[in-house]
Amino acid sequence: MRILLVEDDLHLAETLAEALSDQHYVVDIAIDGEAGWHQAKILDYDLMLLDVMLPELDGISLCHRLRSHGYSLPILMLTACDTLTDEINGLDAGADDYVIKPVDLQKLFARIRALLRRNSPTVSPVLSWGDLHLNPSTCEVSYEQVPVHLTPKEYALLELLLRNGRRVLSRNVMIEHVWSLESPPEEHAVKVHIRGLRQKLKSVGAPEDLIETVHSRGYRLKQLDYQMH
Repeated sequence: MRILLVEDDLHLAETLAEALSDQHYVVDIAIDGEAGWHQAKILDYDLMLLDVMLPELDGISLCHRLRSHGYSLPILMLTACDTLTDEINGLDAGADDYVIKPVDLQKLFARIRALLRRNSPTVSPVLSWGDLHLNPSTCEVSYEQVPVHLTPKEYALLELLLRNGRRVLSRNVMIEHVWSLESPPEEHAVKVHIRGLRQKLKSVGAPEDLIETVHSRGYRLKQLDYQMH
């Protein structure tokens, strides 16, 4: 899941981005409203965290602009002002929810999960491939009910593979989905993380080739036996 954080307080933005990354989200930061507008136009985000008080273009105006141009992504407003007027203005502009600063991280995470669930009501809460299960709500992974402990990047890659099944994903596509725009790695880094992911899955009994390499194209999940009939 990719989040756009529009916040002009760089220290707060980096703190929130780090906390959200630990929750397995990919976070891009924009430090003013116009930059946020530009980012929202070029990338498909699952959710926007939007500060109210921003230079160039304030959060309420950006929210209104996004909605008037047909953008339907969930928008969670961040405001330092605990007043009914700010809440009403944000919701009237098209925001889905708001959180008061200073931000309580656990409350923020819960609000984000709720908005993402509301935005994707038809998506199964648990992603499965044979005996492999990944629960996006709890960030838990298991194979034949044995827990698998993954790094944030390994988890994000596995979630991406599970959401795409037999579709081949190139390393570039994986980088676009799993790494922030500020820190894209070399393609070799994907290979290293996939290797680590395969080793951890193998250690709990999964087939070594559960994640297939498609020569010169990328990676995908191995076809399940019962899918072949």
